[in-house]
Amino acid sequence: MELNKFNSQNHPLPDYPSPNGSLRFRATGNVSASFQDSEDAGSAKFNWASTHEDADGSSEPRSLRELPLHLGLKKAVWQVQQMSVPVVSSSWNIKQSKACRLYFDVAKSVLSNLILWRRGIQRIGGHFGGGVQSYFLFLRFLVILNFLSSLLIAAFVLIPSIVFHSMDFGSTIITFNATDVEKCMQYDPKPDALTVFYTYFLDLVSGTGFMEYSYLFYGFYNNTMIESNGFSYNIPMAYLLTAAFYFLFCFICIIIRMGGMARVMVETGEGAVGGYSALVFTGWDYGLQGDRATKLKQNNLRYRLQVDLEEERLKKQAASLSLGQTVSLYAFRIFLNLVVLTLIGATFYGIAKATEFSQSRKTTGFTGLLLQYLPSMVITASNFLVPLLCDKIGLLEKYTPSTTVILALLRAVFLRLVSLGVLLYTLWEQITCSGDIAAENCVPCSYFYDQYKCWETRVGQEMYKLTLFDFLITIATLVLVEIPRRIVVDHCSCKLTQLIGREEFLVAPNVLALVYSQTVVWTGALFCPLLPLINTVKFILFYYCKKISLFQNCQPATRRFRSTTSNFFFLLVLLFGWMLASVVLLYSVAKIHPSYGCGPFRFDQTMWEVVPRAIKSLNSTSVNFLLFIGSQKCSIPLFIFSCVLMCYVSALTSVHGKSVGLLKSQCKLEQRDKQFLIRQIEELNGVMQKEDIENRQLRRQTESYNPTATAWNQHNNYAFEPEE
Repeated sequence: MELNKFNSQNHPLPDYPSPNGSLRFRATGNVSASFQDSEDAGSAKFNWASTHEDADGSSEPRSLRELPLHLGLKKAVWQVQQMSVPVVSSSWNIKQSKACRLYFDVAKSVLSNLILWRRGIQRIGGHFGGGVQSYFLFLRFLVILNFLSSLLIAAFVLIPSIVFHSMDFGSTIITFNATDVEKCMQYDPKPDALTVFYTYFLDLVSGTGFMEYSYLFYGFYNNTMIESNGFSYNIPMAYLLTAAFYFLFCFICIIIRMGGMARVMVETGEGAVGGYSALVFTGWDYGLQGDRATKLKQNNLRYRLQVDLEEERLKKQAASLSLGQTVSLYAFRIFLNLVVLTLIGATFYGIAKATEFSQSRKTTGFTGLLLQYLPSMVITASNFLVPLLCDKIGLLEKYTPSTTVILALLRAVFLRLVSLGVLLYTLWEQITCSGDIAAENCVPCSYFYDQYKCWETRVGQEMYKLTLFDFLITIATLVLVEIPRRIVVDHCSCKLTQLIGREEFLVAPNVLALVYSQTVVWTGALFCPLLPLINTVKFILFYYCKKISLFQNCQPATRRFRSTTSNFFFLLVLLFGWMLASVVLLYSVAKIHPSYGCGPFRFDQTMWEVVPRAIKSLNSTSVNFLLFIGSQKCSIPLFIFSCVLMCYVSALTSVHGKSVGLLKSQCKLEQRDKQFLIRQIEELNGVMQKEDIENRQLRRQTESYNPTATAWNQHNNYAFEPEE
């Protein structure tokens, strides 16, 4: 019936080419155009000869979706479209587009296979969920970031220095004539020819001896300028600009990744999952594999429901408190925060004293190695013990579970980053004689020469020891703690071991450890150029060690962060670490006098002096252009343009936010309307069921009181009535 009605109307015929015509003279719109003129006003207009590819760029009404037809008729129209023969040029375009699409799909699949640890991370996500997977994704991001940074440093600093050291390119070393600082130029870290064998091991783990005067540290590089056959290369300028571009490159990578995470947070409602129904109906991870993973996910969902109920209970309890109870609770929380600040302050004081003691003692052998690693030991011990104490104190504060987790993470972040800042501040105080370069120890070198003949290398050695010690602690924890604990739990059936269980894989502390390691690398990159390469190898080993430990020794923690909010939070903490390292870089470049006896800036007042000297060596046009960029004529309009752009972006963001808010409120209203309609339907069904029951009861009552009569053609036959 539907097809007959559709065929009875006037529709444009499909543009079938005539069998006698050649392909060159076939046209698509001639036949259909003649029939379109004779169409009725009420008939559906549709170009039968159009294809899906042509519909995008054509001015015809968009085909099947806009036609007021049933599904069966739309299927018939689609079949007619598939039977139509397209023009040669359009068929060639279609083939080309299909070939390009196929090429891009193949290239995408090949590139996906080249992604680092793709299958391993997918397997981790399938067994332990997206929370644990986020840690390994963050680790892979840091590995790629450090590897690309290592390539940058190797291309502009390391390889040119190796080439210029091995071959004679007519290099010139900048000299400086000053008799009053002749003492400051004495620096000879080369070890003796005959040394004990274990000394090489001590030098390897401490960065002294043969390691100190190598490409690993700042002091090995010279202030050379290469000029040969029109080719010139300035090692000091390349060293400084490479460090600056390294920091800029890391900043851009972090901002791009944070933008992607922020986009995901906005799409998911800024991390708010939306309550019980969303948790029950959309909280399951369908990528899980195995019974163990499903049980862990069930426990996680159960814990999240318990947390939600606990938070509601605590909110109701807080709302029911009297004024005196509220004041006493806040006073108790303030007291506990003061206790936490006292612990953290004592930790910082211990780090400062350990650094001073380590730098003031000069001993050799194993005792000297322990003294050199004393600041690293104190920092690592404080990063392990103080967060545990803060967690125990946090349980007494009676916050909601989510607030307790957030406070614990903020305290751990503050402790880790500021402890590194205290170490650096203590070093700067000793190097610069507490900022007084006119002090007795800093005359005439403008820094404490007797203790720091090449202070840049000493700072690089401290960052090198922190990086190496962090790696050794991780391996020792795996071998001496996690594996024995797993063996005891698996082979001992007593209640205590079963209660303790395996080691829990806590995502947040592990990610914060990665942030701390990366901050150490950024801080020491200026003084130890190969530190990003060392950190790349370290993070690669971290991946395999953590993966083995995860599958063999650990279990995921019951308390987890949501992956969307946690990833953005971790990147934000990483950005704070970058800012701390940037402050160290700027202070070292602009304020502290470089060492006279080592490094590419040995005869400059500050490291920044090479930049204006290099600019003056350029031609007048380049100098004028750079001066114009740095002048107020360029900076003020650029600042105004930046302000206008920021205002536009903020206004656009606010408009989009209002639109999202309106859409959310509209969704809430629609949900309320649906609930109202459901209630109305339920009430109507109840009324109808009640009326139906009453009618049935009345019918039964009438049937029970009326005598049975045999009806025949709608007339009662009284012959069958019983006699009275």
